[in-house]
Amino acid sequence: MTFDIHSLLVALMINLITIAVALPAVMGKVNAAARQAQWSMGMQAAAWVALLASGQTQPFSLADRLLSSVAMAGLAGSLALIGSAFDLWCGREGHRKLMLVAIVLVVGYSIGFDSYPFRVGWANGLLALQLGWVAASVSRSPVLPAGRWRWLLVLGLVAQMVVTAWRGILGAFFTEAYPRFLAPHPVNYASAIVANATALLTLLAIMLAHRDEAARELERLATVDSLTGVLNRRAWLARAADELESSVRHGRPMAVLMIDLDHFKQINDTRGHDAGDRALACAARALLASVRAGDVVGRLGGEEFCVLMNHADDAAARAFDRRLRAGLAGTAMRELGFALNYSAGIANRTGLDDTLDALLKRADATLYRAKGQGRARTLDERAFSPLPA
Repeated sequence: MTFDIHSLLVALMINLITIAVALPAVMGKVNAAARQAQWSMGMQAAAWVALLASGQTQPFSLADRLLSSVAMAGLAGSLALIGSAFDLWCGREGHRKLMLVAIVLVVGYSIGFDSYPFRVGWANGLLALQLGWVAASVSRSPVLPAGRWRWLLVLGLVAQMVVTAWRGILGAFFTEAYPRFLAPHPVNYASAIVANATALLTLLAIMLAHRDEAARELERLATVDSLTGVLNRRAWLARAADELESSVRHGRPMAVLMIDLDHFKQINDTRGHDAGDRALACAARALLASVRAGDVVGRLGGEEFCVLMNHADDAAARAFDRRLRAGLAGTAMRELGFALNYSAGIANRTGLDDTLDALLKRADATLYRAKGQGRARTLDERAFSPLPA
């Protein structure tokens, strides 16, 4: 059983159309990365439809020029989008320069269309450049956790880059060996086979990247409080336990601040639960804006937050309290239209045998002493006196 070039490319076109139609149905609601991947496969399918249609027209005719130019735009744009999609999935910004290469490719191709050696060399050369660019980008260490699916894509891209560059060199410099697009040359057979394989590898990579993203989102939802965006109780306790162990091992000071919003029940009763939710979110934003790098913020429940401060002595805790009070005072009036204040208690790690549970109990006891003394203040567990504002 034998296959000609046209049959292999028709099979590629059918595969790409199937992928382009199936991806949105399978992936459902998606973010920017998945959307770009879907558009990429759709553009690539349309490109091959146009390219095969151009082969049925009179060579160098207007129809040939238009269909071929559309095909080049689809192929180059598809590579730019898939490169950007996988950059986003790996935690990096999408490469806009790839789209610039695509634009340059199409403009040059259209201008030099009447010269077969030029347009073949130009288009395939820049497509090979794009393929190599995307492969190199995907090969870089990802910022976000990414599985070994990356190497499936790299394998296909590198193989396609090689045959694309090979085709460009033949068309530009050995035109008699590659005189037309569907010439029965080994490079065309290799290109068609590799393109079909790369389409499958790209589909697998897209689905696996999408799965990784979904797993990260599930993990985030399991650890982050949905209303405030800070760690939930379970996640904060686990992280704090690890940080305490590190503090003991390296002999670093550590402080725990228990924070409770004042008169929160009154906010819910008089202004409604929506205002209460907005107050919690506002307090969380003020907390995140006030902490230092390495500090851990969590919502323990209700209107109660907790901050674990690494490398923190009494002076650092006091400085944080001043920053938070100043920041919350301005933010609350601007965002909520009413004042928002809190009471807090501070506990410092006192020895090698200090536990997280003991720290939290001491901080909680100090917090309730602060509330008993009139609220809107922070107490130190050692002195049981208000920290200076």
